Amino acid sequence: MGSLFFFLHGWGFLLQALAIVHFIRRRPDTYWIFIILFLGWFGAVIYIVAEVVPDAGLLSMSFQVFPRRRRIRELERAILDNPSAGNYEELGLLYLDNGDYARARASYDKAIASRTDSVDAFYRRGVAETELGDFVAAVPDLERAVSADANYDFHRAKGLLAYVYAQTGQPDKADAMFQQAVKISTISETYYNYAAFLQSQGRVEEARQWAQKILDQRRTMPNYQRRRERPWFRKAYALLARLSLQNK
Repeated sequence: MGSLFFFLHGWGFLLQALAIVHFIRRRPDTYWIFIILFLGWFGAVIYIVAEVVPDAGLLSMSFQVFPRRRRIRELERAILDNPSAGNYEELGLLYLDNGDYARARASYDKAIASRTDSVDAFYRRGVAETELGDFVAAVPDLERAVSADANYDFHRAKGLLAYVYAQTGQPDKADAMFQQAVKISTISETYYNYAAFLQSQGRVEEARQWAQKILDQRRTMPNYQRRRERPWFRKAYALLARLSLQNK
C-alpha cells in the first residue's frame, strides 16, 4: 500500500496534467479544477475516476468513424454501377454524420432528382443546407418535412425551420414556429436558437429564461447525456453573459 502511495505521489504531476488537459477540453463543472489543483494527485485520481473513465464510453463512439468511412468508400464505389436513390440517401446520411455537409447536400440532390417521395431526403438536405449557412435553400426542404409530419425527427425539424425563418428575415414566422417547437421539444439546440432569436428581437428577459432552461435540464439528465450536451451548456453560459452585459 505504501509503495502504491509513493508511486502515485511520484507521478502525481502527470496525473494532474492529464486531468487538467481533460478538464480544458471537456469543460465539466468548474469545481473540478479546484479539486485537481488543491488535492494534488489524489484530486486528479478522483477526477479521472469520476470524469475521464466515463468519457471512455464517448471515446468508443468515436471509433465508429472508421467503419463509417469504410462504408462511405464502399457506397462511393457502388454508386458507379448502381446510382440508385437509396444508395445516395445512405451516402448522404453518412456524410452528414461525418460533418461533410457539402457532399451530403450533393448526395441528397441526386437522390431527390430520381425520387421525390422521400421526406427524409428533403429533411436531411435541409439540415445540410442549414449547416452550410444556405438558409434560403433550407426553408422549402424543412417546410416539406414539417408539413409531412409536424413532429419529424423528434420535433427537431420544427426547431430548425424556426431557426432558418429567423435567419431569412421572417421573424413572425420564426416566433410562431419556435413557440410550437418549445411546447413539445426539450432539445438544447432548439432552446438555444430560440433564446438567441429572442435576444435579436430585444426580448432580453425571455431570452435569459430560455438560455437558463438549457442549464436547468442538467439536473435530470443522465451522466452520458450531460456529457454530450456540454457544448450547449457552454453556449448557454456565454449567451447569459452577453445578455447580462446587454441589460446594463
